[in-house]
Amino acid sequence: MSEIRNLINITDLSVEEIDELIKVADDIVENHAAYEDICAHKKLATLFFEPSTRTRLSFEAAMLELGGSVLGFSEASSSSAAKGESVSDTIRTVGCYADIIAMRHPKEGAPVVASQKTTVPIINGGDGGHFHPTQTLTDLLTIKRKKGRLSDMTVGLCGDLKFGRTVHSLIEAMLRYENVKFVLISPNELQVPAYVKEKMDAAGAEWKEVERLEDAMEELDILYMTRVQRERFFNEEDYVRLKDSYILDLEKLQAAKEDLTIMHPLPRVNEISVEVDDDPRACYFFQALCGKHIRMALILNLLGIKREA
Repeated sequence: MSEIRNLINITDLSVEEIDELIKVADDIVENHAAYEDICAHKKLATLFFEPSTRTRLSFEAAMLELGGSVLGFSEASSSSAAKGESVSDTIRTVGCYADIIAMRHPKEGAPVVASQKTTVPIINGGDGGHFHPTQTLTDLLTIKRKKGRLSDMTVGLCGDLKFGRTVHSLIEAMLRYENVKFVLISPNELQVPAYVKEKMDAAGAEWKEVERLEDAMEELDILYMTRVQRERFFNEEDYVRLKDSYILDLEKLQAAKEDLTIMHPLPRVNEISVEVDDDPRACYFFQALCGKHIRMALILNLLGIKREA
């Protein structure tokens, strides 16, 4: 019996493995018919202990398009967790029914516990403010498709950089590619944590912090937007002073490059004006589509399935 492979953190994958997943995701688009029944009789369990729309449906759509089936729950209240069952027991039980599990949990580290008890591959669909590796794979695929590369670029990350797990994971992933510069755009209250800055320094990456989106716009190749959350501020006055600085509209885009790629992990609230949606540089809904393709590739990888040439 081969060793079970899980995906808990993006660093569980080497650069070569990420490149291979991107290659398979592109092949799925080019040769979709070849993948339609490749996971026939395989079952994916989606165990979502907190609400999700995109991630859960993306996993389910991915498995269905591969010819497999799905089962699971979309919130803890509809599972035996509501009765007090442990994550370990849930995972051991569901492993009797499914071939692979995608889980989201509000507690950081829960997927690590699950991976220690599982008999089938575990995919972390997000654990608290910790990791969200399939969103990072989605982001990398989006960048690769739009830019044709994952190196030699300036990436702007805007909004809540302190608590945003998608931001932390994307930085960690892109530190492994050459000549990537980071511009961190946030209020002082929501700056990237010190440990992330230490990782950038250790990797020899060039980075800087600015407080205004306009101060960075003209140099960016990628703009990764996230929501500035009112509840993260110590006082209402600071929030009111800064909140409009992080609403992307067409006026702020006037200084941007013509080939800027605008991304957002979604859901958005008001941090990107709807008028931007029709701008050719807006890629966040394309990003959601990429999420399905990369999850299809990941499911195949963890199940050890390859299409016949």
